[in-house]
Amino acid sequence: MSRERILITGVSSGLGHGLAKCYLNMGAEVYGCSRRSPEDLIEQGLNFCALDLSQQAESEPDFSQWIEEVESFDLVILNAGVLGKIKDMQDCSIEELKETMEVNVWSNKWILDTCFSGGRNIKQVIGISSGASLSGSRGWNGYSLSKAALNMLIKLYSGECPSTHFTSFAPGLVDTAMQDYMTNLPEDPRYAPIEILKAAKGTEAMPSGYECAKKLIDAFPSLLENESGGYADIRKL
Repeated sequence: MSRERILITGVSSGLGHGLAKCYLNMGAEVYGCSRRSPEDLIEQGLNFCALDLSQQAESEPDFSQWIEEVESFDLVILNAGVLGKIKDMQDCSIEELKETMEVNVWSNKWILDTCFSGGRNIKQVIGISSGASLSGSRGWNGYSLSKAALNMLIKLYSGECPSTHFTSFAPGLVDTAMQDYMTNLPEDPRYAPIEILKAAKGTEAMPSGYECAKKLIDAFPSLLENESGGYADIRKL
């Protein structure tokens, strides 16, 4: 029986690192990309490519060459993302919003286009989304915008690629560098969710990337039972 072949973006830390580590522990063939090299995962057998997803012109050709000989993927996890600064939308520059959209949305488009090129077969695609894509909480500006756009990107591709199952999937709270930034912000009544995050930090409500990854991997197969292109939240499964 052949090993599962998995592609994961953003594997240098956080949830992406946890997902890659879990799948490697399970004996899967794992392809992972990020700006920084996760040496521990590479030593464990990760097929790694250094890519800056904010730089399409440089990274897209490298990505294409990297997977050129790959005939299929069982699962593609679009995990890489950036948060940006927590502040009001009216205080965000267009340039800041473009930078967030470049990584959280447009990089996923060219990654998917490259993955599907040449008739490559892909069984399942999961875009790591967020409850922020629906909540519209004040201060989450470009992050909420980009994750809402990611949800629609996933839905649009599901209609174009009926042989692949697509899901936008919110993983819940995960203890990552994003959370380190948010939980160190000063108290501000305008941005109420920050206090919820601070209370969850260091508790079971905010697991590490590795612990969260184990729960997500258990849930991924059940997503195939849902209509392709939909949104799901681990907290509501």
